[in-house]
Amino acid sequence: MAGIKEAIREKAVAAGFDAAGFAAAADDGTPGTHLAAFLARGLHGDMGWMARTAERRASPRALWAEARSVVSLGASYAPAGDPLASLGRRDRATVSVYARGRDYHIVLKKRLKSLARWIAESYSCDVKVFVDTAPVMEKPLAARAGVGWQGKHTNLVSRRFGSWLFLGEVFTTLDIAPDTPTTDLCGTCDRCRDACPTDALAEPYRIEPRRCVSYLTIEHKGAIASGLRALMGNRIYGCDDCLAACPWNKFATPADDETFPPRDELAAPRLAELVKLDDARFRRLFAGSPIKRTGRDRFVRNVLIAIGNSADASLADAARECLDDGSPLVRAMAVWALARHLDRSQMERLGNCRMADETNAGVRAEWHAVLGRDVVSG
Repeated sequence: MAGIKEAIREKAVAAGFDAAGFAAAADDGTPGTHLAAFLARGLHGDMGWMARTAERRASPRALWAEARSVVSLGASYAPAGDPLASLGRRDRATVSVYARGRDYHIVLKKRLKSLARWIAESYSCDVKVFVDTAPVMEKPLAARAGVGWQGKHTNLVSRRFGSWLFLGEVFTTLDIAPDTPTTDLCGTCDRCRDACPTDALAEPYRIEPRRCVSYLTIEHKGAIASGLRALMGNRIYGCDDCLAACPWNKFATPADDETFPPRDELAAPRLAELVKLDDARFRRLFAGSPIKRTGRDRFVRNVLIAIGNSADASLADAARECLDDGSPLVRAMAVWALARHLDRSQMERLGNCRMADETNAGVRAEWHAVLGRDVVSG
C-alpha cells in the first residue's frame, strides 16, 4: 500500500499539485456535528447552499457512499510580494491574492481529472473529483489527511506552504491507508486574529462569517451593515489579512506556477475606473476570474464602500454619478460614500433633489441614516 501512496503522490506532483495526503472516507462524525451547530446559529448568513447541502456535506461517505478513501490535494498560490501592499493606497482597490489570476476552480478541476483518471486506470477503481464548489468540507479533510492543520483563522496552515493553498479532492473506492494528521502548531500565536479588520475571529478556531470581509464582499447579497463598512478599507473582493499574518508563511516560497500569475490590472486597480463598470464591461473584465460570480452590482457596491473610505475627495464625483444607477444597491452605497466626502448641507441639497422620485426603501433608508430624518420630496 505504501507503494501505491507514493506513486499517487508522485503523479499528483506531476499533475501540478504541491501537496498530497490520504484520509479515510469514513469519519467520526465530528465535522458534521460542527456543521450542524454552525448552521443552527445562523452563521452561514446568505450562504443558503450550506444549509441545503448540509446532509451531503456532513461526511465524504454521505456524499458518495461507495467512497473508501480521499486523496486531498493542495496547490500553492503563495504571492511573490506583500499581499497587503495596496491597503495603504486608498485611491486603489485591494483584491484577494487568490482572485488576481485565473479562476482556480477551473484550473484545479482539470488537474484533478487528470490525476483521477490515472488512479482509476492504474488501480481499477472508481473515482470522483471535487474542488470547493461541491459540498465537501475540504479543510477538515485536508487536516485529517496530513496536508496541514486548521489554524486559529479556521483556514488550513501548512508547514511548507503557510496559509496559501488551494484545495481539491479525489474520492475513490480504493482502500488506501490514511496518513497521520498534522499536529496543530499555532501554539500561543494570535497574529491572524489580531490582524482581522472586523474582529471576525474573536475566538480562536471560530469565525463569525457575517463579520468577515471575504463573506461580506463575495457572499452577502444586500447592503453591508453600516458599522462594518468603515472597517473594510479598500478591500473590494475578499481579504487576506489573517492569512498574510501567519508566521508559517515565512517557509512558503512564491508559487512557481504559470497558471496562477496575477493579472496586472488586478494588482492595485483604480477605484475611479472600477466604479464606472456597467454589466457588459464587468463581464468582459472578469471573464475567467472568480470575481465574476459576485455580479456587477455587488462588486460596485464594494467599490463604493472603498471610495467612501478613501479620504480622496477627487472620487466624490464618481460616487455622485452612481446616484442614478439602475441598481438600488449601488444607489444606496453611493449615498453612503458621498456622505463620507461631502458636508451635511451638500448632502441635504442632494437628498431633497434626488429623492423626489426614489421609491426604493433601501435607498431611502441610507438617506435617512445620513441626514437623521426622512428626506422630503418636492
